[in-house]
Amino acid sequence: MFSKACKYGIRAVLYLAVHASKGKKLGAKEVADALDVPKPFLAKILQQLSRHNLISSSKGMGGGFYLNEENQANSLKGIIETIDGQDVFSTCILGFAVCSSEDPCPLHAKYSIYKEGILELIENQSIKQFAIKIRTQKRSI
Repeated sequence: MFSKACKYGIRAVLYLAVHASKGKKLGAKEVADALDVPKPFLAKILQQLSRHNLISSSKGMGGGFYLNEENQANSLKGIIETIDGQDVFSTCILGFAVCSSEDPCPLHAKYSIYKEGILELIENQSIKQFAIKIRTQKRSI
């Protein structure tokens, strides 16, 4: 459902939410190494998210990426839409040009339920809530 770039972006934001703060900023290389993803690709994603004020960053010595309180209050939906576009939740899973309740593709009914569930999960929980769950479960990202 989500592109590789989007998955990397989600993981990076959650990693920052768990491991970084205004007092402990992380560089793109450090995040990329921790997540085992290509650094140049992740750096572009992090810059894109920073330009859209979904994560915070500072340049220079001691600079890097982190999440402030406002960033942590956001949902994952903004990250997903910034990277994959706003129609990620409205396009047909099979790629049909026309797919709606009136003119459904073969998977429309089943996929709509799944899509609505995912949308509810990512809209109604903040990044901070996800980070708390990750810390509590002692999960690696």
